[in-house]
Amino acid sequence: MFFRKLNWNIVGWFRTVSLISYLIIAAGIGSMIFHGFSGPGGGFQANRMMQLGLSFTGGTAVDVQFTQPASLDQVRSAFTSLGVTDAEVRTLGNPSGNGYLRYRVEEKQVAFGNNTPQLWDALNKVAPVDRARSQVTSVSATLGREYLTKAVEALIIALGIQFLYIAFRFGWNYIFGLVTVIALVRDAAMMIGIYAMAGRKADDAFLAAVLTVIGYSVMDTIVILDRIRENTKLMAGQSYDKIVNTSILQTMTRSFNTLATVVITLVALLALGGASLKNFAFALLVGICSGGYHSIFYSAPLVLVFRKRQLEAATRKRAAGLAGDRTRSARSVAESKALGSQGGVAREDIVAARKARRQKTKATRPPGAGPARYKRKRGEADTGAATMVEDAHEYEQYEDTEALEQGHEEINLNLDEFEPQQHLPPDDDSAQPRNP
Repeated sequence: MFFRKLNWNIVGWFRTVSLISYLIIAAGIGSMIFHGFSGPGGGFQANRMMQLGLSFTGGTAVDVQFTQPASLDQVRSAFTSLGVTDAEVRTLGNPSGNGYLRYRVEEKQVAFGNNTPQLWDALNKVAPVDRARSQVTSVSATLGREYLTKAVEALIIALGIQFLYIAFRFGWNYIFGLVTVIALVRDAAMMIGIYAMAGRKADDAFLAAVLTVIGYSVMDTIVILDRIRENTKLMAGQSYDKIVNTSILQTMTRSFNTLATVVITLVALLALGGASLKNFAFALLVGICSGGYHSIFYSAPLVLVFRKRQLEAATRKRAAGLAGDRTRSARSVAESKALGSQGGVAREDIVAARKARRQKTKATRPPGAGPARYKRKRGEADTGAATMVEDAHEYEQYEDTEALEQGHEEINLNLDEFEPQQHLPPDDDSAQPRNP
């Protein structure tokens, strides 16, 4: 309830929030480019932009368990004797005596899966190996590239499904769906950028963290967007800026409490967890913080930006339609005049001919005959006959020029051929008041 009472103009911070996000993403891209040029051999290599795990690049992972402590240098010397100089050696678990009992060695060039006896002989020279708790895992380069491609496809499919779900959830409001997808893409970009700057390796745990963050961010964003939809009805008549800003403040307490509980858990896991869990916890921590940042300060204000653009586009379309109507009206008059100048029948000649025909019809009418188009039945009230005469006069006085100037053709009805009889109820003398 604390944030409801604040008078923060969060929608007014949109440019600053967006700029901070762009700077972090740009820093990550710069770090990736730097890593691409900083490898051995010179030149730029795309595979050095970001450290990828064996699942994406292919290679061999050796998990070895010693029965006696062995030092890190001794394990590296064992692999050097096998001709491997670029292996990545990591310790697992807690130290024991002067060394560690568990190690994980990753090598991308040499496949030890086909030569395990030589590998175990070299490691046994360092310390006795517990073969039951040691294993070798090999992934081919082709399978690694396929796995990377599938991971990217999974990410794209997840974003597409989220877009369709959000659009359907809010009555096919594509603005809400588009805003959600943009925020999720920025979350993933920030995770990749920060990972590159921190020198972390993107492996299976990283992919799982990215997909987890997508689900978390969508959950948090939906709550805010749903409140905006509710307040649009409850706060009818107020500006959309105020509706969006109020909705953010009303849901910020819930968003902050959820974010705080998750962050506390991840910090504890990052500080006390093992090597494999630390990488996963770091990826989740970056993604959750990025998702909360975008959900509160970016997604909802972006809805306002797209809404204003939508209204501006509708206004321009409506103005263009009115201008087109005026243009078509002016063009009809101009085309009629141009037709007369090119040897056709001009509009003025058509009007004059129709007026002459009407005058000729009046001249052939019997003397004393009025312009009425209806015959009065015997016994009709005088008021009814007078009304018909007035209507006939008004019809006769209708000017064809006024209709043609509106871009319409004149329709001439010859009513002299038809004399419909009006059937009025007979006079009821008993119903009429009598004057004394």
